[in-house]
Order: sequence, then structure tokens, then C-alpha cells
Amino acid sequence: MEGITRWLLVTAVAPVTWGTTYYVTGAFLPPDRPLYGAAIRALPAGLLLLALSRTLPSGSWWWKSLVLGVLNMGGFFALVYLAAQRLPASVASTVMAAAPLVMMLLAWPLVGERPRTRQLAAAVTGVAGVCLMLLTASASIDPVGVLASACALAMSCVGYLLAKRWNDGTDTLASTSWQLTVGGLVLLAAAAAVEGSPPALDGPALAAFAYITLVGTALAFVAWFAGLRRLPAATVGLVGLLNPVTGVLLGTALAHETLTVRQLLGLALTLTSVALARPAKSGARAAGGSSTVTPLMAAAASPQSGATSRPAPSGRG
Repeated sequence: MEGITRWLLVTAVAPVTWGTTYYVTGAFLPPDRPLYGAAIRALPAGLLLLALSRTLPSGSWWWKSLVLGVLNMGGFFALVYLAAQRLPASVASTVMAAAPLVMMLLAWPLVGERPRTRQLAAAVTGVAGVCLMLLTASASIDPVGVLASACALAMSCVGYLLAKRWNDGTDTLASTSWQLTVGGLVLLAAAAAVEGSPPALDGPALAAFAYITLVGTALAFVAWFAGLRRLPAATVGLVGLLNPVTGVLLGTALAHETLTVRQLLGLALTLTSVALARPAKSGARAAGGSSTVTPLMAAAASPQSGATSRPAPSGRG
């Protein structure tokens, strides 16, 4: 059980740091170049991790990296920024709060993890908690924004589960770097086509991008994929609810405000759902091994799906 706790804490690094990026983005980054913002966030992080791992993809990992890079990084970031332009943050965050439920339902056919009643109840509780924390009667609903949020949610859930399904022991640092690099290149091309010239950045913006790149992207995604490799998908999805929790608590603290009774109730419900994320010991053991337990996943691993190390050997988990 100590191993489970350790990987739960490692996984939690991702949503907690993602929760801090709301404030950093709103306070320091230029609002009129969202695609460039995403590209500057993803591409340097990918290149940094690539330099640290010194490992290039080989065999099937070339096309797998392309698929995962578009699903988890490029397409996801672009849709999230589109949603941010069309929806209040409260509405977009509430739509994304359904991620644990969607991951549970998709994990059954994709990775052979059947959702349990307790996990489904925790996911519903988490959505209710986020609604209480964030939604207000005056929140405006834009159909295009809601569709963008829903597509971003679906893309990321499928991408995360495919990353879990395709786990063949390849270094997490390396595979994350491939995804971020591909996603960053896709975003850079989209930004050049849609937004024209890149934004001018002052000192605070550069410092904010450094934080988001190093902590909110490189560190966060390595922690996320490391946890996804070793824990059930349902558990990882529920831990992800720490994202809006962190955003609400940090925003309230920096604004020197106090939470309302409704927000406190929502916070309690959301944290309860996160607490219920802890898997049974047997479930964690089944999820944590590098080999698969279903024919569907077994068929996904091929002898050609490894990575070629240049020049150092791969092997970090």
C-alpha cells in the first residue's frame, strides 16, 4: 500500500500544478495569442525532456507519438483555448470535471478496466462538487464553447488511455517528450497560420512561461503519465479533480476572499471523491505492471514498439 500512496502523490503533482497555471496565465501571459501561448508552453518542455532522456522513438512509436501528441497536447490545448474564449472559466472547468467519469467508461473497452460502483459514485460526486464550487446562475452558455470543451475532454481521455494501453516499458520521460514535441510543433504551425506573428514578451511573461513550461508542463505531464502507467485509469481521473480545487483555493487566497458555504460544500464533495480514488491493492497491482492483462492490450504491444536511445540507454520508468 505504500507504493500506491507514493504513486498517488506523484500523480497529484500534475493537477495541483495545472491548477496554479490558471492564475499565472491570467495574470502574466498575453491574452491575444492563445495558440502561441500553448506552443511556447509545450514545445520547449518537450525539447527539454528530449534532451534529458536522449531517446528518440523507433518502430511504431513514431506514429504513436504523433497520435498521442495531437490528442494529449496539440489538439487538446487548441480546443481548451477555444473554449476559454467562448465560455466563462467556471463553465469550461465544470465540463472538464466530467473527465473521471469519461475515463472510467472508456477504460473498459480500451484497457480492460471495468469501472466499479464506488468509482462511478465518486466521479458523479466530483462533478457535483465542482458545479457547486464554480457554477453560478449568471454563467453564460455558448454552444460552440461547450462543444470545444467536450471535444477537448474526449480527446484527452482517449489519448491518456491509449498511452496506458500502449505502455510497453518505454521510458516515461522519453515518451512524454515525444508527445510534447509533436504537440508543440502542431500548435506552432497552427499559431503561425491563425495568429500571425508571435507576441512580444516582457520579463514577467518570460518568468511565467518558464514556470508553466518547467513545472506546469514538463514536470506535470511526466508525473501524470508515470501515475497513469502504475495506477488504474479511474484512480488517475479522480485525482485530476485536484485541478479545479487548487484553482479555486489559490484564486480565493490571492484575492483575499473567503469561500461561501456553497463553495465549501462543493470543495468537501470534490475532496471526498478524490479520497475515494485510492484503489484496492489488487487493482493497483494489476494496473501497475508493465505487462497487460487483456487480449486487447496484449495485441497493442509489438516487438517493434520500443525506443532507440541516442546515445544513453533508456530505462527510467
